[in-house]
Amino acid sequence: MTSRTCISERLRLPVISAVAVSVILLSGCSGGGNPQAGPTGTNVASPAQSASGSASPRPSATLTPKPTPVYKPADAKGRAQNVPVPVKPALADKNTKEGLEAFTKYWYELMGYAYETGNLKPIDEVTAAACASCGRVRPTIQSWNSEGRWIEGGRFEIFDASTKFRPDANGNQQVFVQYHRLAVNYRQANGIIKQAFQKTNLLADIFLAKYQNDGWFVTNVDRVGG
Repeated sequence: MTSRTCISERLRLPVISAVAVSVILLSGCSGGGNPQAGPTGTNVASPAQSASGSASPRPSATLTPKPTPVYKPADAKGRAQNVPVPVKPALADKNTKEGLEAFTKYWYELMGYAYETGNLKPIDEVTAAACASCGRVRPTIQSWNSEGRWIEGGRFEIFDASTKFRPDANGNQQVFVQYHRLAVNYRQANGIIKQAFQKTNLLADIFLAKYQNDGWFVTNVDRVGG
């Protein structure tokens, strides 16, 4: 097709948009150009697709972490709250001198926890029912953590826990423990103190334990000098 013919054909076209005329001229009068050179229908995004593709993804909902419960010791207004359960150190499971001494200190932490909460289960799991001093303090702990009563204080401050790490004839290891029991108040349901004890002078216990089932188990604890 000659250039003159193309001009003649354009003159007979109805009035259409400038964009449409440009497309006709490029496709019909290009002098043999490759029709595949331009974008095809499969490669051209619709306005809706373009808008959708350019939109930013919606951010996922952010979860607010729950606040960590804060430990609150007992006072005149009520019992202790959110008391953390003592965590046994890894060393306390070792059948060594150092392991037994670490376990002994952990055991007294469990006893202090029982005073504050009335929960004897953690200490019962590592203590024989026949334990002498345990049997003496158990009724006190249970009674003063029931019927609205509570215990304020009662933890232990270990001064020393040492062992020669030589088992006796029954297979028990002996630990000599020196400690202070910190101040403790026994409060009635109305908050009034029934009994109060200040921090003790240095006390001493003989602590007996056996290693069994990959861990230490207390067989007896008794006060030196009664």
